[in-house]
Amino acid sequence: MERTVQEEVPLRSFISSGEKHKPTVDMKQVVGTSDILFICLDTLRYDVAVQEEEAGTTPVLNQYGPWEKCQAPGNFTYPSHHAMFAGFLPCRYDAKNVADRELLFFPQSIGLGKNPPEGAYGFTGSTIMEGLEKEGYETWCVGGVAFFDKRSDIGKVFPGYFQKSWWNPSFGCPVKESTKNQVDFILNRITREERQSPIFLYLNVDAIHYPNYFYLEGASGDSVLSHAAALRYVDGELGRLFEGWKEKRGGSTFVICCSDHGTCYGEDGCQFHGINHPVVNTIPYKHFFI
Repeated sequence: MERTVQEEVPLRSFISSGEKHKPTVDMKQVVGTSDILFICLDTLRYDVAVQEEEAGTTPVLNQYGPWEKCQAPGNFTYPSHHAMFAGFLPCRYDAKNVADRELLFFPQSIGLGKNPPEGAYGFTGSTIMEGLEKEGYETWCVGGVAFFDKRSDIGKVFPGYFQKSWWNPSFGCPVKESTKNQVDFILNRITREERQSPIFLYLNVDAIHYPNYFYLEGASGDSVLSHAAALRYVDGELGRLFEGWKEKRGGSTFVICCSDHGTCYGEDGCQFHGINHPVVNTIPYKHFFI
């Protein structure tokens, strides 16, 4: 059967087309000079993030600029993180093709070309962590949800991408103080580290993931309201993390803060995530220096 003209479009045309966006940061200047904190607010919905931003109830995150509306890399934790750890962070909501997204980390040798786009750091290896290790970074992971808990074979996959990884039950989803416990652990850990190598830290914040009803007084089940209350709790703990990191580490620190996917609370009869629904596929993103 003959191929149509549409099937003959070369990959190079696909990559080079699309609206051009000026990069918001030059990662070639960041890598090697700054610590990098990658903070995933697991399951955070874009609409809830913007609601709390506009209400002024997330003052820590608000001081670093508005949330950007983005497409989720996947509709639940496992596929989303495989994409992000390969360099495909959340994509602009209005992107029409690969060229429309801002790539902070550019995975080489996978068919996108050899030359990183403007502002992107080109890395070799199977993950951004592997690439950064070649630049002298220590790579750390502080887990949250079960995909990071190391108690099962599947829960060991993501931690195995890092030189150092930690999880304990006090970091888990059912624990109301989970984010406080994670931040306490990180601050205690960096107190014991001499500043020799730059650090890439991935933190999986799971307080916003279900169950989250206990962040809303009187609630007996999860809802959009308790989801928002969980975000307000997390915001305060991130303030402690940022201040402690600056105090103990000094120097420049670049932060990537985003969700991996959203979740449903009954919209169109849908519950939770792992499905394609607008509130699952639409997430908040921002990056900034502290």
